[in-house]
Amino acid sequence: MEMKNQSSVTEFILVGLSSLPEYQMFLFILFTFIYMAALTGNLLIVITITTSTRLYTPMYFLLINLSLINLLSISVSIPKMLHNLLEHKKTIAFLDCITQIYLFTWTLGSEALVLAAMAFDRYVAVCHPLHYTIIMRKEVCVELITGVWIAGVINSAVNTGFVLQLSFCNSNIINHFFCELPSVLKLSCSDISLNETLAFLADIVFGMGNTVPPFLLTLISYVCIISTILRIPSTTGKHKAFSTCSSHLIVVTLFYGTLITVYMLPSTGAVKVPNKVFSVFYTVLTPLINPLIYSLRNKKVKEALKRVLQKCRVFPGSQRN
Repeated sequence: MEMKNQSSVTEFILVGLSSLPEYQMFLFILFTFIYMAALTGNLLIVITITTSTRLYTPMYFLLINLSLINLLSISVSIPKMLHNLLEHKKTIAFLDCITQIYLFTWTLGSEALVLAAMAFDRYVAVCHPLHYTIIMRKEVCVELITGVWIAGVINSAVNTGFVLQLSFCNSNIINHFFCELPSVLKLSCSDISLNETLAFLADIVFGMGNTVPPFLLTLISYVCIISTILRIPSTTGKHKAFSTCSSHLIVVTLFYGTLITVYMLPSTGAVKVPNKVFSVFYTVLTPLINPLIYSLRNKKVKEALKRVLQKCRVFPGSQRN
């Protein structure tokens, strides 16, 4: 796709979460801690599942991919934000901004699709337990995840390609802490109506966009799950069935709750800052919280994680001896 951007804008200014100088070091320390904790948590999830044969099931295979997406997602925005806070800079080069848009759009859409795949997995486990091993066999899971990553790449390439067709000749100030597609489109001095229409149509084709198709699939899966659970006669049976999908339901609620809040709120007036603050949840806090939810609420993951941590303590000790 030919780049038609002939504007004088070579860099953008990221307003960040706060423009007050006294808050910059506090934000740097806070987000450094969050970033390191999110990296550690998601890496531990990946290592724990890949090294434990007891967790070689479709649900945990999907969880590995969710953790990988979380690792990429938080690494798209936070390092640049930390660099700007430390260097007291707020600028980002045009191509760096485009790269952030591409990678973040990729991770956002891919995460929605993985959550939808996990919801379908829980639907099969609760509603069709006798056919679970047939429906969610290894080949199906691999093809499903391959499709998720490919669809994410294609969708992101289409949306980012449309941005490269625009001109930016007015303001270069982005009221955000990283380059997100809606925030950048507002700065274009071109007519973006065609771009928005084409992007929307492409999003429908690829099942991504504002995550509506994955959201509907997730919603339908949980309607069926809840309906099945309510028909279980015993309280113990209901509790056991619900416990198999409670962690995923919490993650879905956090992800879509903040995402829908941001994209449904108007973008004018006093709600500009809340939108920016809400976006912290699905860009930063979700990758941090997801490993905690799945490790603290899942007995198998906790047991496997303990074994991994015990091995990490044993090896250094044996080396000293």
